[in-house]
Amino acid sequence: MTYALELLVCTLLLAGSGFALVASWGLAKLGDIFKRLHGPTKASTLGVGGVLLASMLWQAMQGTPSLRELLITLFLFMTAPVSAYLVARAALSSDPSLRPGPPPGQDGDA
Repeated sequence: MTYALELLVCTLLLAGSGFALVASWGLAKLGDIFKRLHGPTKASTLGVGGVLLASMLWQAMQGTPSLRELLITLFLFMTAPVSAYLVARAALSSDPSLRPGPPPGQDGDA
């Protein structure tokens, strides 16, 4: 049983690290600000979530369960979308030409 749990912890750590690596690579390599928002808000949230889940499981295996990691995960899941929204809104405010046009099939008269 312990070997299976240790294997699960290692898998969660590797998966979380992989998602965090992909997130940082996407942040560095993607073109404009709106494409760059996807890396930190989606992949890094999964990456940090996986690492924190592994940490919670490891603490429970040691006999001292901790809720700190759960609170960190909750805080991260609440703040990442809000910060992405604020960055996108600031980008649109600073350069109105970035605003997309109306969808196809609509004349734009509202």
